Amino acid sequence: MMADGGENSPFGAPAELHDAGGLPQKGRRVLIIANPTAGGFNPKGLDLIAQRLREAGRDVELRLTTHAGEIGEICSDPQLAFDVVMIAGGDGSINEALTGFQSILAPPAIAVIPCGTANVLAQELSLPSKPTEIADMVLRRRIKALHYGLADGRPFLLMVSAGFDARVVHAVPLALKRRLGKLAYVVTALRQAFAQRHNDLVVEADGEEITCRLAVITKAAHYGGPFVVCREADVSSPGLYLVAVTSDRVPALIRASVALLRGRMEACRDVIVRPVCDATIRAAKPVAAQIDGDPFGTTPLAITQGERSLSVIVP
Repeated sequence: MMADGGENSPFGAPAELHDAGGLPQKGRRVLIIANPTAGGFNPKGLDLIAQRLREAGRDVELRLTTHAGEIGEICSDPQLAFDVVMIAGGDGSINEALTGFQSILAPPAIAVIPCGTANVLAQELSLPSKPTEIADMVLRRRIKALHYGLADGRPFLLMVSAGFDARVVHAVPLALKRRLGKLAYVVTALRQAFAQRHNDLVVEADGEEITCRLAVITKAAHYGGPFVVCREADVSSPGLYLVAVTSDRVPALIRASVALLRGRMEACRDVIVRPVCDATIRAAKPVAAQIDGDPFGTTPLAITQGERSLSVIVP
């Protein structure tokens, strides 16, 4: 669902009205929310974006978060009086905004200023990284629908998983992540790979049971940055895909990693890839889970497709 210039909202918004100066009334008010602790935080870039939008006649407010969960608090406010909310942060920050929007009947359009350790959504939507290009993207206001899934009622834009990769997400030290970025996950993954074996996972999807060691339910084609985990998945379309790794022994993890680097996960003998309508993930003992790169408790998990979509601004 796309439109050039005006907005074609999944919530059925009316056509845009214009003020006396010719600017669209809808799209004038822009809120930029930035997480200053996110990797790649660029205050000068944010100032450039805000300046370019103001020069084009937009009313712009910039807020820097001061505590965890603040993005969700802002985006859940029913009095949020903005037409566009721009999120400067990683995938976790964008997920926080989405979670907040769940309590609003007609959320504003969102735009992403890519930051963070690995902004997978930016890969999915081919978003620009230069401040001037990001500002121009918002001024053009080309809209796509952004579909998402739900894990135990919590929305996810990209994926939810349980098993090896979630153990890595839970185990990576925050100080190491801030110092090394993506490399912190590599170091932690190597440690986890040689740790003791963990429980089997049982994925029940569309009436079938699959036993595995790593279960990923994904909306996104990409994983961990530019790597393709499921080429059929698309955040702009409804639908969920299961990627199940049947072994977490070192040789199997190496084979799966090579397949991920090549973008051929479906060809790996240790991997099952298939579309699903909904799924549950369980284990004999609780197994670590993650959503969009952040820790999310443990199994069991009940996963479904979200019932509505958001409007996201794209190039």
